[in-house]
Amino acid sequence: MDGPIARNAEGKVQVAAFDFDGTCIQGNSPVMLVRYLVRRRMLSPSVVARILSWAFAYKTRLPQNEAWVRGLVFRAFAGRPVAEVNGFLRDFYDQVIDWRFRADAEAEMTAHEEAGHAVVCVSATFEPIIAAAMERRPIQYAIATRMRVDFQGNYTDEVEGEPIEGPEKVVVLRRLCDELFGADGWELAWAYGDHHSDRAMLAAAKSAYAVTPDRPLTRTANAQGYDILEW
Repeated sequence: MDGPIARNAEGKVQVAAFDFDGTCIQGNSPVMLVRYLVRRRMLSPSVVARILSWAFAYKTRLPQNEAWVRGLVFRAFAGRPVAEVNGFLRDFYDQVIDWRFRADAEAEMTAHEEAGHAVVCVSATFEPIIAAAMERRPIQYAIATRMRVDFQGNYTDEVEGEPIEGPEKVVVLRRLCDELFGADGWELAWAYGDHHSDRAMLAAAKSAYAVTPDRPLTRTANAQGYDILEW
């Protein structure tokens, strides 16, 4: 669904950045993936218990190791070929996620694309899930959490680099757009997020939108004058 990318009067590409979970879709794709794997008995009870413990601490906003919990989830796929796992996650997306994609999010992305803006999805979820979304929805570019691949072409249970979470979203978005459009050739004109961990990305944008925000982000949106969208 790639449309032509335009530049504004200053010669800059205008970027619209979207969070994925809770913003573009209703719900949280890693949580849904864990449930999907549990139903198929692809995660051991001890691993599930540790994931649940992490989730409880995360919900209470205690500092957590994002890479560690993603490694736990990906134990279901460790040692399996990349193509096989990516196909599994594509099927998971089709069965569980795609129908949860919000019509308002798709309409907003389409409007940006038709206006010549660059539509970028920046997400902490796993890269193959976002790759599947890109095949079906108006997402031109994407950055998501990548899992390490071993020398045999099999996935490991380790994150490659850092999970795309919190301030890291701004770091990787800047890196991607510098590569695509040049260091002085773009601006973050719009950003959309639902969670308090999206604050850094929203703060970096000229126009910020809090989408069905959690309570901490609602407070930030009210304090900073961000538009609040109920999708």
